[in-house]
Amino acid sequence: MTRTAPARRRARLAVGITAGAALALALPLAASAHVHVTPEEVAADGSTRIDFSFSHGCDGSPTTALVVDIPAEAQGATPVVDGAWTITTETGDAGIPTRITYTAVAPIPDAYAASAGMNVIFPGSTEGESFAFPVTQQCEAGEAAWTQLAEDGQDPHDLDYPAPVVVVGAAAAESDHGDEHGSGDTAQAADAENAAASAPAADPLPIWLSVGALVVAAAALVLAIARRRA
Repeated sequence: MTRTAPARRRARLAVGITAGAALALALPLAASAHVHVTPEEVAADGSTRIDFSFSHGCDGSPTTALVVDIPAEAQGATPVVDGAWTITTETGDAGIPTRITYTAVAPIPDAYAASAGMNVIFPGSTEGESFAFPVTQQCEAGEAAWTQLAEDGQDPHDLDYPAPVVVVGAAAAESDHGDEHGSGDTAQAADAENAAASAPAADPLPIWLSVGALVVAAAALVLAIARRRA
């Protein structure tokens, strides 16, 4: 039977939908394939917890370690103990860590989310400046060096392997120690706010995977109907 023009148009439409669905799924996957730092702003003259998170390996190979280089301007960097990692540090002349290595207790499979944290301190003189924390992601096969820095006028999102960057904001407000009755509640509220700000952002990867799967399934259904009517 000769395929009619409407049937051919339906087939082309189905192919276009399928290709569009694949592209829509690939774009967020590529965007998520970075090592992110949260929060992206830390307070000057105070300790702020930052977390380095990822949800991918090295071209599918499980992650075995994260090696984080500490900016020279940092006055302190204290790794956060986590049962998923063993931790080693390298220090400079002042005894301040210059590199922290998080070695996975067990290799972290590709497409699994994980994070490693530390508390950092930047002096007030660095307020308004940005500092990179180059990260080398080591895997069972190969590694990924997240160390690229955007040049003036360049969009960091155009980089293949951007280094995580934090901005030093204003100094944290000092608590009022003279208020004997209210200081406890204020401190607890501040701690809760800091914990919420420091929590890693929800990984969008599972959501995009679900949406992409639904779109691809719908496109396949359209294609099957078009073929049956041809």
